[in-house]
Amino acid sequence: MDKLAIQGGARLSGEVRISGAKNAALPILCAGLLSADTLHLENLPKLKDISTSLTLLGHLGMQVSLDDQGGVALQAAHLDKLEAPYELVKTMRASILVLGPILARYGEARVSLPGGCAIGSRPVDLHIKGLQAMGAEINIEHGYIHAKASRLKGARIFMDTVTVTGTENLMMAATLADGTTFLENAAREPEVVDLANCLIAMGARIEGAGSDVIVIEGVDKLHGATHKIMPDRIETGTYLVAAAITQGQIRVLNTRADIIESVLDKLREAGAHIDVGNDWISLEMRTRPKAVNLKTAPYPAFPTDMQAQFMALNCIAEGVGTVTETIFENRFMHVQEMQRLGADISVEGNTALVRGVDKLEGAVVMATDLRASASLVLAALVAEGESIIERIYHIDRGYECIEEKFAQLGASIRRVK
Repeated sequence: MDKLAIQGGARLSGEVRISGAKNAALPILCAGLLSADTLHLENLPKLKDISTSLTLLGHLGMQVSLDDQGGVALQAAHLDKLEAPYELVKTMRASILVLGPILARYGEARVSLPGGCAIGSRPVDLHIKGLQAMGAEINIEHGYIHAKASRLKGARIFMDTVTVTGTENLMMAATLADGTTFLENAAREPEVVDLANCLIAMGARIEGAGSDVIVIEGVDKLHGATHKIMPDRIETGTYLVAAAITQGQIRVLNTRADIIESVLDKLREAGAHIDVGNDWISLEMRTRPKAVNLKTAPYPAFPTDMQAQFMALNCIAEGVGTVTETIFENRFMHVQEMQRLGADISVEGNTALVRGVDKLEGAVVMATDLRASASLVLAALVAEGESIIERIYHIDRGYECIEEKFAQLGASIRRVK
């Protein structure tokens, strides 16, 4: 099994190009199920989760054609199967996103209850309740969600908690429903907006994406379209934190500042000098970072997917910082691995107290989930000596060519067996 070997101490500098957003691409790939016409997608990241999703879509009967420029053509003229099996769903929770589109277009879907990262419970009950409100008959049997509806009906749906995939699943389903659907307490993430923009290009009638109320007027059918997937804001933030933690100077390209304002605010608070353009962000850290306090919450607040990276920054920062996680209950599993590198972290409930130390030391550590693995890479970049990160298949789920990108910024990083 592959590992990453990182020799710490290099100051990062240079430019790095940001890939398409995984969390936008996954639901948009599923949107291809809503039409018999071809959906052309550009800026698709080359990631394990993307290939898993394409395998699932191919299993259902979708025709998938990849090109050399990060594009894909999807055509779901005729699906062979209306079932997403456990074997293909167990590694990725986003697989639940095929449920709404298949049910809306074909009147029946059978989808395994999902698996994915062990960072806490991400129940699908809000997906189910929303589809039931739209007239679906749903049974949970033998680990599968079995849904039926001759045609979904528009409904007013209030989600008890903000759920990104729940918002996306119901929004896709509502595009082909009879009547108007109101999604209240909807997720406001940029990835939800990107999905809405793709659906609108396919002929959907959607208003309010990016706010907490999304209104979808159902249509009889959707058509083909071409859509460019938005840049990955979490990858963007990860490389910016990497520059800050190494007191480096970098420019990230093919990205947007408006989608990570809360992250940029915390980096400025840590002492970083930041400039932004239409499609780039530059960062320079001239001194040791200052510790920052942060609390995760749904967008536009600080993202849970950047929590671990900032914990790594706090580990070598000047002062004491608190990190409070409000989204997932098990998202501090990277703490004990950072402690192996010499970090001073204590956890009480959903808050971690991080006391900055003068130096970290290289060690063998293990990635426990996608973003935790990224945080260990960042910590290893400033640790004295060599660190070995095991179980890096987590990294490959969400970061395209991570060792090549860090190497071009000057990091000593290589993949080993």
